[in-house]
Amino acid sequence: MAALTRAEREQFLAEPHVAALAVDAGEGRAPLTLPIWYQYEPGGDIWILTGLDSRKHQLIRAAGRFSLMVDRVEPTLRYVSAEGPVVDARPFTVEELREMSARYLPAEKVDGYVEFALKSHGEQVMIRMRPERWVSSEIGSL
Repeated sequence: MAALTRAEREQFLAEPHVAALAVDAGEGRAPLTLPIWYQYEPGGDIWILTGLDSRKHQLIRAAGRFSLMVDRVEPTLRYVSAEGPVVDARPFTVEELREMSARYLPAEKVDGYVEFALKSHGEQVMIRMRPERWVSSEIGSL
């Protein structure tokens, strides 16, 4: 098992994986952990979109930080986890929704998904996190 270099972990995080987001859920509770789409470019901040009135947003706002973990099992077992403070939270733009959708969906599905999301997801917020702590590993193939 070997830790990834900075370039390797940033490139891996820049790939379109579904992340596990974790945020402190308060005294006497385990962290809230759930799957989420995210956006990242090497050297930059990580950002997510979520409902303005969602429990996730309320907990992130209260904690002021969160972590994401992404992994894969093929061709090798590899993971990257990043944790850090929230550096921006504001209403999302349609362009950000389109960018996030295009990261995860086939090109021919993006317009339909964006239209659906705008009509049915309610008010959304973009939350940006600056990675401060990293944990990563390349375990190899099994």
